[in-house]
Amino acid sequence: MKEKLSTAAATVMLFVPWTILILRTYDWALESPAAEIIVVLYAAFMIFSGIFTICAYRRSAARGRWLQLCTVINTIYAVGAFAILCMMAAGRF
Repeated sequence: MKEKLSTAAATVMLFVPWTILILRTYDWALESPAAEIIVVLYAAFMIFSGIFTICAYRRSAARGRWLQLCTVINTIYAVGAFAILCMMAAGRF
């Protein structure tokens, strides 16, 4: 049961980062302070989802193909989000 919940959570975490495309259609989301906050929050969520999925995969006794796919995709998201945060931090200096 725990493996199914972890897989379901990892699956939901695959699609949450794409909601930024819907959010960015609003004018207020494109202005400077709001845009930076949105990007940082989404990047933090993507890093969290990558770490969560890796931990769920390592703890899972039944490592199904879908959980493997979720792990790979969420890890790619996490690495990309970390790179975005590094670029944002480099722009501050």
